[in-house]
Amino acid sequence: MKIEQIYTGCLAQGAYYIVSSGEAAIIDPLREIQPYLERAQKDCVNIKYIFETHFHADFVSGHLDLSKSTNAPIVYGPTANPEFNAIIAEDGEEFKLGNITIKVLHTPGHTLESSCFLLKDETGKDYALFSGDTLFLGDVGRPDLAQKSASMTQDELAGLLYESLTSKIMPLSDDIIVYPAHGAGSACGKNMMKETVDTLGNQKKVNYALNQPNKELFIKSVTDGLLPPPSYFGMNVAMNKKGYESFDTILHNAMKPLTIEEFKTVAEITDAILLDTRGASDFAKGFVPRSINIGINGDFAPWVGSLIKDVKQPILLITELGKEKETIMRLSRVGFDNVIGYLAGSFENWKKSENEFDTVNRILATQFAAELDVKKDFVIDVRKENEYRAEHIDNAFSKPLDQINNWFIGLNKEKPFYLHCAGGYRSMIAASILKARGIHSFKEIEGGFKAISETEIPKTDFVCQSKLQGL
Repeated sequence: MKIEQIYTGCLAQGAYYIVSSGEAAIIDPLREIQPYLERAQKDCVNIKYIFETHFHADFVSGHLDLSKSTNAPIVYGPTANPEFNAIIAEDGEEFKLGNITIKVLHTPGHTLESSCFLLKDETGKDYALFSGDTLFLGDVGRPDLAQKSASMTQDELAGLLYESLTSKIMPLSDDIIVYPAHGAGSACGKNMMKETVDTLGNQKKVNYALNQPNKELFIKSVTDGLLPPPSYFGMNVAMNKKGYESFDTILHNAMKPLTIEEFKTVAEITDAILLDTRGASDFAKGFVPRSINIGINGDFAPWVGSLIKDVKQPILLITELGKEKETIMRLSRVGFDNVIGYLAGSFENWKKSENEFDTVNRILATQFAAELDVKKDFVIDVRKENEYRAEHIDNAFSKPLDQINNWFIGLNKEKPFYLHCAGGYRSMIAASILKARGIHSFKEIEGGFKAISETEIPKTDFVCQSKLQGL
């Protein structure tokens, strides 16, 4: 028996490849299926089953393409109703894989169809739990994502989750290995550990949700402090449930190099977003006007999903040379399939052709410290509210990046201000969005709060109650 966790950091997502005696199963595969096919070919095994723990909200699964390529059936837990052929297993149903067994545990709460898969080894002993979004390390799945489709409140779903955990998971042996679908950084939970594998016994000790004394306090603890889910979550659920175009088709349609003139023409006649995925430092030095920077070497897919409201939005790409295919693939992971081409030769070609370009006024933290008057100057902090509460510059305004489409409206385009995040990734996203909306009177801080914290700029650890007045 072999179990391999295939972890994708930018999505904080774990897929699983399981092999026993010439047969393999994949749990919660990502959109691009080639890595699974290559593993199976290398191990000389046949992929027998594709297990899905639920209809995922934060990424588009590769279940359909993988099933077409292997003829392996897709297996869901009870109450799932996909619009394609699949096995809808009963609670407690078992599936043989070589010399091992995978048992379905229906665990509604995160969603109504959510299920965990309990692996029994060659001796029949409970060995591992693939817990999906029901149980994370340090947390449990948020119970607010399925409210509309379930016609239930988040408190009612949280109550279901409590019953699932106490009746199906907690009675299992402490030595069982827990393999969750997500880790720290995923928006599917709020308190996940950085580790991606643990024992159930340790989770019973350290997981706050598993240590609530009763159902009422469990509901309160897991629903407290939930941030609104990213806007693309519902669209990804629909794609996972209804189906989607093959990734090969998406890639074929998107891999279209465009000359500068073609790029300009397509940009003019469509409502395409110009998405520049280069690093923040390169983007600051020069970019195609009106393009939005979301660097591929960061939390790329989640920020695309949070800031671009429609997965069907046409996208024109500006990438690092050679990064076009990777960018298209990573967009497809979160359902953004409508890439209509990319700038051939990247931005350097644009610049060499003497086309107009824009820049971001990016300064070092030391220059910021020399210039800043904390009593007079405006500073916008685009980190999350909890980061801001932990520590921030005196009199800085908390304006989280994921809310930028609301708060930028209140800015005075003529009044100067400073802009920063934790390290420079998010503030450059914000800078590009502001510039695309005609706001240019700011300086963005290279290195973000990490660099700022090394200066003598006054800082505080309580929430500034000031309002964004005069900006």
